[in-house]
Amino acid sequence: MGDVLLIGDLKFVDPEWSSLSSEPGVSALHEYRTGSRDDFLSKLSSGTYGNIVALYRSNDSTKVTGPFDEELISKLPSSLRYICHSGAGYDNIDVAAATRRGIQVSSTPQAVDNATADTAVLCMLGALRLANVGMDILRRGRWGQEPLPTAHDPQGKVLGILGMGSIGRNFAAKARAFGMTIQYHNRSRLAPEAEEGARYVSFEELLRTSDVLSLNLNLSKATEHIIGKDQLAMMKKGVTIVNTARGKLMDEAALVEALNDGDRIWSVGLDVFEEEPKVHPGLIDNPRVFLLPHIGTLTFETRRAMEMLVIDNIKSALTTGKLITRVKEQDNMDGAK
Repeated sequence: MGDVLLIGDLKFVDPEWSSLSSEPGVSALHEYRTGSRDDFLSKLSSGTYGNIVALYRSNDSTKVTGPFDEELISKLPSSLRYICHSGAGYDNIDVAAATRRGIQVSSTPQAVDNATADTAVLCMLGALRLANVGMDILRRGRWGQEPLPTAHDPQGKVLGILGMGSIGRNFAAKARAFGMTIQYHNRSRLAPEAEEGARYVSFEELLRTSDVLSLNLNLSKATEHIIGKDQLAMMKKGVTIVNTARGKLMDEAALVEALNDGDRIWSVGLDVFEEEPKVHPGLIDNPRVFLLPHIGTLTFETRRAMEMLVIDNIKSALTTGKLITRVKEQDNMDGAK
């Protein structure tokens, strides 16, 4: 038996959260919906949550407690065995630190696949068609007075996907409907049935031969600024770049410089940024950059599915000792139970 702690707010599954109190293995529910990092750390030090076995957190709850870095994880009670996170990305959790303490971590990958891939399609089409330019002319009442840009179709283009996980594969399936050819690069090649005809290429070949390059990989120390000045210089002339994963995968200053330096980059479609909500002014000011304010999973259907998957992970953990969607890093880390 143990307690379960909610950190941050819920929007769609308050009844399901409350019903956890009657689940086997749950002795009490606790909530820390608002507060501060200092206050939360103080509560941890005082033993307020000394009997929790599982906790619910999200990317949004980082505003309440700050990141689950090594400092915070070191102060979590020894009873804690599961961190159940709402979000496909979990770069604000130090998974290695959690693993060293025998704490399993889950995320919500499948729940976000459609919405994030749909957003990638939106960013790709908006960027290829230079939609920003036309919308600006329309809104300023200059339609018919200023020239509209002649842009590009997706048909016949080579889509290169960096990070062919579940979101990348979902995006690939949607892009095929537009008549695009798919190639990808991962640390390791997928099984043939998962490729569905996509071509596996090296990182350098992906950069040099893709008409559209989409970033669909997790952020980590190894992938931060995986696209920088050198990589941008390798890209095919006229490339369109799409990023719906994490802003820090790209060096924004280098991207702005490349956009301003010539015609190598046709356009860019971004839903994520290095220092959200701050956006590099060179991106805002450039009409060839199609911008969205990180709305990738911001639909009623997807947010509810994410919250429900966290609840289901908690239930599974407490009844079977296993998480449904444990993060992959823990498969190869000692200490995860």
